[in-house]
Amino acid sequence: MKIIPAIDIISGRAVRLEKGDYNKITEYSENPVDVAKVFYNAGATELHVVDLDGAKTGRLENLEVIRQIINETKLNVEVGGGIRNEERIKIYLDCGAKRIIIGTAAAEKIDFAKEMASKYGQSLMVGVDTKDSFVATRGWINSTKLDGVEFCKTLASAGVKHVIYTDVSKDGMLSGTNMEVYKELSQIRGLNITASGGITSLEELSTLKSLGIWGAILGKALYAGKISMKEVLMIGGSKC
Repeated sequence: MKIIPAIDIISGRAVRLEKGDYNKITEYSENPVDVAKVFYNAGATELHVVDLDGAKTGRLENLEVIRQIINETKLNVEVGGGIRNEERIKIYLDCGAKRIIIGTAAAEKIDFAKEMASKYGQSLMVGVDTKDSFVATRGWINSTKLDGVEFCKTLASAGVKHVIYTDVSKDGMLSGTNMEVYKELSQIRGLNITASGGITSLEELSTLKSLGIWGAILGKALYAGKISMKEVLMIGGSKC
């Protein structure tokens, strides 16, 4: 199972939100590149980066700092936030990103997700962010009537290989993750699931790994010192 530390970026700074609320921001560093280097030096090989400004505006608001993270570390970077057309997918791939995350664009136009999955295969991920089990879009501001699990099944049928599933109510709360939904998602054939939101303990990571979950994104638990990179990498495996 891949262990993937997270960096969320607002105005060029590394931050965390509570429950996806832009009014509840904790700033951790003025320099996200330094944070990425700390993760790399601690043994990480993967990194999850989200342009939170871009998630709201639909533009690439923090492209330069993300480009710098990619250029100055050897991390396999997956990036999302405001990526709603193929041109932006290409921009980040050209920057050297390993995987590109689309969310709003996939929820609003499944045909777009299908086309991009066909073109980019394992390099494409769909972020499925849910509130009360329903998909939320445009920086978690808009709620839809799409059931999160059913949408994941639709994505699998469309040829999508990777989904990052986040229960937004758990995100940044250090309250534990929504394990029941990952048990359900792990049964979808042909879909690699990355768990995100509220993962706080080594026990949760072990359970996710036993379910066959492909990856686990860790944010506040690392920043708050609840768990260490060394510990989580041992759970994930020697090659994460």
